[in-house]
Amino acid sequence: MAQVFHRSANTIARASIIGVVLLVSVLLWAALEMQRSPYATYQDIAQAQPVPFSHQHHVSGDGIDCRYCHTSVETSSFAGIPPTKTCMNCHSQIWTNAPLLEPVRESYRTGKSLMWTRVNYLPDFVYFDHSIHINKGVGCASCHGPVDKMPLMYEANSLQMEWCLNCHRAPEKFLRPRDQVFNMKYEQPSSNNPVKLADGSVFTDQIALGTALKHLYNVRSVEGITSCNTCHR
Repeated sequence: MAQVFHRSANTIARASIIGVVLLVSVLLWAALEMQRSPYATYQDIAQAQPVPFSHQHHVSGDGIDCRYCHTSVETSSFAGIPPTKTCMNCHSQIWTNAPLLEPVRESYRTGKSLMWTRVNYLPDFVYFDHSIHINKGVGCASCHGPVDKMPLMYEANSLQMEWCLNCHRAPEKFLRPRDQVFNMKYEQPSSNNPVKLADGSVFTDQIALGTALKHLYNVRSVEGITSCNTCHR
């Protein structure tokens, strides 16, 4: 009986299988990289807003504390978006006729809220509480980046699960004293920049400071804060 397949068929079959495996692997790698990229996360991309609000001007220039606008950040899961009245506390006195601020004045006249575009976004299936993080000594800049240097607000970190877990697995690398949480110029301790706690103890090393704060602020164990049901409830 004549041979149905040429002798090269085995080689072609093997090469085809290897080629398919390589192609699928490349496609999976590309999909994962795309999912981490600014195209999907919008990291480092300034979002269009109804008014080009500058945190750099208000925080660094005017020295306004985060809590003046984000009033619920210490007690609620949400930082809160300030009502137009908060803006008008100042802008009824300064820049009263600036065309740039007409949407703010119109919002105040009509009572219709400004439709701000959310910058730091977490999906609905993720539970996040601002107050917990602040009361455990996580600074604003740890998640939101150098807000005081942002003319237009952008997402400084990906806020993806792997990024959150980097902190939850080693919180001592990031914790700071509670009275420094809103300090945008805070620097981690070093020999040239010691950090003193209220009890008088002085630290020149972040890991030592963070470890002490974990006990002082009753931070849960790594197993507890990396458990699935901590963020997915």
